[in-house]
Amino acid sequence: SASPLRAFENELGVQAPVGFWDPLGLSKDGNVDTFKRRRATEIKHGRISMLATMGYITPEVTGKFPGYLSPSIELKFSDVPNGLAAISKVPAAGWAQIIAYAFFVEFS
Repeated sequence: SASPLRAFENELGVQAPVGFWDPLGLSKDGNVDTFKRRRATEIKHGRISMLATMGYITPEVTGKFPGYLSPSIELKFSDVPNGLAAISKVPAAGWAQIIAYAFFVEFS
């Protein structure tokens, strides 16, 4: 048929027998620019998820940095737990630095 979804049947990742799979209908209008933006965003989020997973696993496997994360409050790297428990342990100034660096990377 002449469905707008046919515009994406030859894209990378389309496989038989399913073909182009869009269960939520996000691409039903056939807009190629929107499709490419969503695909790029999906790849970006996948990469961030992989980095987050490695950031969780690596300290458990290789150990943590020696020394202090925050000498002013005598907080050692080894005192900071992995995962979400670290949120309450890292000082606000540390989170501000992390967020500032993320903005720098994203917008430069």
